[in-house]
Amino acid sequence: MKEQVISPRGVRRSAAQTKGFVQRPARRDGSSASRTNFSPRALFAYVPKALKVVLAVLILITLIVGYRVAASASLFQVHSIDVTGTSRTSAEEIEAMTRRAATRTGVWRADLNAISNELTHLPGVRRAVVSRVLPDGLRVRVTERVPIAVVRTSAGHFVWVDDDGVMLGEMKPDDLMPTFFIRGWSEEGTDDARKENIERIKKYQELVREWDAAGLSERVSEVTLIDVRDVRAQLAGGDSQIEVRLGSQEPGKRLKIALEALDMYKQSARGSAITYVDLQTGRVVIGFSSGSKTTSDAATPNSDTSNNAAPNTSNKTGNATSKVEAKPNAAKKDAATKPNSEKPGKNDAPKNAKNSDRAKDVKPAALRLH
Repeated sequence: MKEQVISPRGVRRSAAQTKGFVQRPARRDGSSASRTNFSPRALFAYVPKALKVVLAVLILITLIVGYRVAASASLFQVHSIDVTGTSRTSAEEIEAMTRRAATRTGVWRADLNAISNELTHLPGVRRAVVSRVLPDGLRVRVTERVPIAVVRTSAGHFVWVDDDGVMLGEMKPDDLMPTFFIRGWSEEGTDDARKENIERIKKYQELVREWDAAGLSERVSEVTLIDVRDVRAQLAGGDSQIEVRLGSQEPGKRLKIALEALDMYKQSARGSAITYVDLQTGRVVIGFSSGSKTTSDAATPNSDTSNNAAPNTSNKTGNATSKVEAKPNAAKKDAATKPNSEKPGKNDAPKNAKNSDRAKDVKPAALRLH
């Protein structure tokens, strides 16, 4: 049989009383422990205000000097420049300009915006983005201008231009030949001239679209756009001496009509003397040249007059110029000539010579404009 031991009540009471008391060990040197809290703010409160200002200035100067020393250190000197996005523009030229601008300041302090603006002054660069590659490199991403047309300058050079009217450099022998060139480019360099050149580029693009769609571009060598409201096309190949005057409206339709008329008139005896085809007035006018004399045959539909030609002569530069309108009935004959008895002799007056020369002209069939 086990004996049960019951503790006295006094002992349990004393245990309950000492439950919240924690006894700390005494220090070995016999001194009592004391709490000491160090605060920089409390220490800074004892410093005079003037000393605080001086201390702040010294810290600021130290930071500035340290930054300049670090930025100008050899660690941040330019050693490598990566240029991407160039095809026609010289990457070596871009790298040289970037290195020259960043050598004075180093990579860390380089003015990236100023370098980008300087690069955009190059003819073939539309936009340039410059970024740092720490510690000693720069990266240049180039967006080039796209050449869309070739201009023949007043000096006879062939130069590429883009849609902003910026001249990009002369055409190289291995460049892809454009369909036709542009004449009448303004080379003054003013804002007004640049706006006019932009209008010429827009007109050129319109002509390319319409003539390519109609399959007529290959017959054009160059287009004169001195005035975009007076479009003139110089033909290519065997017709290179012929100019087609189209005006400002419906260049595709008018060029097609002009070429059809030209192909018909070229079969006549005077086909090799054709110098221009004019559609500015809405009808086909064929211009001929023979020595000092130029004759125009105009196709006038719905004409019932006789075969006689009514001359309209003018003499401004000393050369006689006459305009002859071809009548529909005249196309039924092979040629309209005067009898031999009416031919002038050597001593006849110039007026008779003109009438005789005009009488020898072949009258092609009249054309109707649709």
